[in-house]
Amino acid sequence: MKINGNEIRPGNVIEHQGGLWAAVKINAVKPGKGPAYAQVELKNLIDGRKMNERFRASETVERVRLEQKDHTYLYQEGDMLVFMDQESYEQISIPTDMIGERAAFLQDGMAVTIESHEGRPIGVALPEHVTLEITETEPTVKGQTASSSYKPSTVDNGLRIMVPPYMSVGEKIVVNTETLEFVKRAD
Repeated sequence: MKINGNEIRPGNVIEHQGGLWAAVKINAVKPGKGPAYAQVELKNLIDGRKMNERFRASETVERVRLEQKDHTYLYQEGDMLVFMDQESYEQISIPTDMIGERAAFLQDGMAVTIESHEGRPIGVALPEHVTLEITETEPTVKGQTASSSYKPSTVDNGLRIMVPPYMSVGEKIVVNTETLEFVKRAD
């Protein structure tokens, strides 16, 4: 689907210079002299490169629609992660580096959404929050509970998360998978 350069919005995926790019930030610029344009920060969906590009309103770009399918995480095999399509039960392997450090949040049977373009997977969307258990943290210092300082802790998947001072080993916490931050104590 062709759209004008000034219609690009954050989150849109476009085909540009032979690759797939996601619009991260957009700044509409109206110079005193010359036509208005959109200054767009693009991120390559395949290799993660970033680029700034100017698009005038008169230019057209190809907007790409991604197919999204629900999958279930099965297991890790070497540097590949294996998922199963929830409808057809077909298995698909995706390189671990496509997910990056967020791969540590994957748990057996976790439901994820895999985005693909023309049958080729280009992204994995994890649930926004996961529940993890604290395996190691510093003891609470008396009198420190009133302050808003956080202390480092290690959770059961090996990541280091900053938690409130009243949290202790063995407690379950909810962590945001995008920001890698403590959200709340698990129920």
